Amino acid sequence: MVYISRTEHFNAAHRLFNPNWSEEKNKEVFGPCANHNWHGHNFELIVTVKGEPDADTGFVIDLKVLADIIKREIIDQVDHKNLNLDVPFMQGKMASCEIFIMEIWKLLDRALEPVTEARLHQIRLYETPKNFVDYYGE
Repeated sequence: MVYISRTEHFNAAHRLFNPNWSEEKNKEVFGPCANHNWHGHNFELIVTVKGEPDADTGFVIDLKVLADIIKREIIDQVDHKNLNLDVPFMQGKMASCEIFIMEIWKLLDRALEPVTEARLHQIRLYETPKNFVDYYGE
């Protein structure tokens, strides 16, 4: 099994808050991330797919194809957007990185299925240089 990764960058804003909680509880749990005026990040997304190299091309997946799928399905929808307000696949969901990465997985998994034998293995999402989440579709 061979693992191929593609890194993309995007900028987005979000606000962490639970509408069922008081303002005080939101501030207590989420701190400055509950700011009414949002806050932003320079995100880094690393998508890893796995598979066997094709006998004719030697590719697990054509990296141009993978880049195009990531751009179309994710980057074009989230770059310079507010995750809470502007991103359809995040509507009505907590805009935490944990929920965000799970939603990204769903979109990429559906988009890859008809065009390649390669399957998603891992997605890593950096919110800051020190904070990141990994997801394996489980």
